[in-house]
Amino acid sequence: MRIAAHHMVRHLTAGMAMITCREPLYVNISSNLKQSFITMLRNIGLAEQQKSMIEKAAEAVAMDNTELASAFIQKTAMEKAVPEMDKRLSEDFELRKMTRTDGRRYCNHHILTYQAERMPEPLRHKVGGVTNQQARVYEEFANCVPGFLPPKQPPTKINQGYPAEEVVSILEKCSQELQQHLKAVVSSSTSNHVVAMNMLYETLQQALLMRGDAASALLLLQRAMDGLLEGLAQPPQDHELFLRFRSSQLLVLKGLQDPRAYGPLWASKHCTRILLNSREEIKFNVDAVDLLIRSQLIYVREFDLHMAQAMENGLNFAAVNFCLRLTRLYFVEEKQDCPLSPADMSHMLETLARLAANARHPPEGLTSLLETVQMNRDQLEVSTSYGAAQNRLLSATITTTPPDFEDPPGLHEKVEYLLTEWVRLYHQPTRDSEKLYAAYLGKLHQHGMLKSDDLISRFFRISTEMCVELCYRNLNLSEHRLNNPTLARAKCYHTMDAYVKLIVVLVKHSGDPSTTVTKINLLNKVLSTVAHVLVQDHDVRKTEFQQLPYHRLLTMLLQELNVPDPIFDAINFLVLQSFSNTFHNLRPARAPGFAYAWLELVAHRIMIGKLLGASPQQKGWSLFQQLLLDLFRFLAPFLRNAELAKSTQLLYKGTLRVLLVLLHDFPEFLCDYHFSFCDVIPPNCIQMRNLILSAFPRNMRLPDPFTPNLKVDMLPEITHAPRILTIFSQSIQPANFKKDLDSYIKTRAPVTFLSQLRKHLQTSIEPGTRYNVSLMNALVLYVGTQAIAYIRSRSGTPSLSTITHSSHMDIFQFGR
Repeated sequence: MRIAAHHMVRHLTAGMAMITCREPLYVNISSNLKQSFITMLRNIGLAEQQKSMIEKAAEAVAMDNTELASAFIQKTAMEKAVPEMDKRLSEDFELRKMTRTDGRRYCNHHILTYQAERMPEPLRHKVGGVTNQQARVYEEFANCVPGFLPPKQPPTKINQGYPAEEVVSILEKCSQELQQHLKAVVSSSTSNHVVAMNMLYETLQQALLMRGDAASALLLLQRAMDGLLEGLAQPPQDHELFLRFRSSQLLVLKGLQDPRAYGPLWASKHCTRILLNSREEIKFNVDAVDLLIRSQLIYVREFDLHMAQAMENGLNFAAVNFCLRLTRLYFVEEKQDCPLSPADMSHMLETLARLAANARHPPEGLTSLLETVQMNRDQLEVSTSYGAAQNRLLSATITTTPPDFEDPPGLHEKVEYLLTEWVRLYHQPTRDSEKLYAAYLGKLHQHGMLKSDDLISRFFRISTEMCVELCYRNLNLSEHRLNNPTLARAKCYHTMDAYVKLIVVLVKHSGDPSTTVTKINLLNKVLSTVAHVLVQDHDVRKTEFQQLPYHRLLTMLLQELNVPDPIFDAINFLVLQSFSNTFHNLRPARAPGFAYAWLELVAHRIMIGKLLGASPQQKGWSLFQQLLLDLFRFLAPFLRNAELAKSTQLLYKGTLRVLLVLLHDFPEFLCDYHFSFCDVIPPNCIQMRNLILSAFPRNMRLPDPFTPNLKVDMLPEITHAPRILTIFSQSIQPANFKKDLDSYIKTRAPVTFLSQLRKHLQTSIEPGTRYNVSLMNALVLYVGTQAIAYIRSRSGTPSLSTITHSSHMDIFQFGR
């Protein structure tokens, strides 16, 4: 009602002002200019010709500026009319608020009776709110303001693919949760943060009244973003109030981001615009930006470009300091749980690198920070030597690829038709016929689905979302009505298996039969799209997230792409590499609700058997090592506690079973990577560590431990150094500490190294730990290997007597 009144009063006020003021305004401007010109030139005397020129000039200037001056008067009149209209309608607003608070619908029986007697049916008011057709009348008032150009794109409904009931349901849920937060902070009602929460609640109520109106949705998002940025810039002292304030702003943004409401593309586009256009003192807030990035509410690539430009080659100190803090947070302090990779912030990091190289006085700590980031990046590339660049590309795709525009009109309907037609063809008795597949591919070309990379990506995204949504409906129907989970799963698999077959057919027939690049690029596009949909669904639905559709899709796709086939055999390792990178991006730390299905996929016989047993030159070992590290890092915080929750116990038992399979079938793999695994497993997990450390190569025969007078140091195998594929020296950070360590080993200088050693070992960035265990493990192994190399360089044999009085033993003794 308020928005409709504003649209109408602006239109009428602008029209009235234009009609009444344009002609008098032209006359006044013209006469005043003439009088001014004549007054200024009176002393020199004016001829008749000059007077004529003055009149023409005054009329020309008046003609050129009358429209601008009239528009200014119209704008001023509209700005004054809107508050006046709010004042006149305040009683009506209050009546409607009161009825809504009581849980009733507002209804004026006198007006309904009057209109029923005197007005035709299409124009009568009806109980239940304004229809779309009636609301469109007021939208026309906003689109055609007299004296102003119409907007280039008239307002349209954002949620075209979803009924307004779902949008209203989501907004009502947000309203209820926000009301609970407001009730909890009633004691701090004078705080600016509580005022912002109340303003957000009022804006949310207006959006509910408009039932999916674009303007009200955008106003609500603007209010939530402004409140979040302003509130986090000056957080309140009351910690509970701060948490409730942050949650209230974020729940509204997440509600608007819901695919059933306005969608992640629309929300991210406007949130990014608001953030980048905000003031520096609230824009350069690491906590706020971190929250928005982790909530996937901004486009990281656009933000990265903006920050690179905002630093102004080092002249904007506030921007440079902000970029330093953000880089340190993501790529040093929280590198294990970072939502981004260095590739996502490449422009910002390149600008910082140029500052470090060219600035006369670079910011303090910039050089060492960039060295640490580079070392971490190199370590990641080495640990996943095959496909690391592709891994980062997939990671960037999950978090940043949504385009800056929405799907073209009619695309959803077209994809739904094509997908339904494919499911019908797939389940025909002759579904293996190549003719049917060829005809369907021709139909895809005919509808333009394969015209460009962008349309291909949209086709797979929409198809995946439709299949997942269908699975949710079947599972919910089974839970509430059918009470038959087997039937519900069968219905889910009916569509999902057909969709998987479609992906396999498209991958198989893309490009020439001998060209592998086209097929792998298409597969990567599909996997990144599935991963993006999964992450979005996981973040939006939270506890209501279902693993089933994604587990079925990825499992069937993995099996179908590994069947004996000449085309697939040629790209087998590249296919496994793509799946490994996708699973790494969907690791439990990123999507905890997908952890059980993720472990089943990683431990699948195809993944273990082919990556560890059939990959050429053990190329797949580093890929599987990365997946196991993802699992151990996720479990580590839980395993430090003596008691595990039931859900964690289940995941822990599954992990032990995977390790038992590896110990039995691929013990060499555990031998080669034992250091990196034990480095991330908590020390109290003795059983898990012993499973890894008990592995030995299958071609080695272990001595009987009960042999009389057995001396381990006399065994011939003791002279062979174990193969350690982990580059443990890169864990010795920071770079200046590594430099001092090497210097002390060689020259026992600097003399302060030993006294500072304990401080470095007790500096841990991992929550719940007192010591830097990773540094400690790497230090012991590095110093030990250096000591052995030093003794052998002098033609000696490693023993207690040859190492006792060395710099290496000094480090061991002082480190204790």
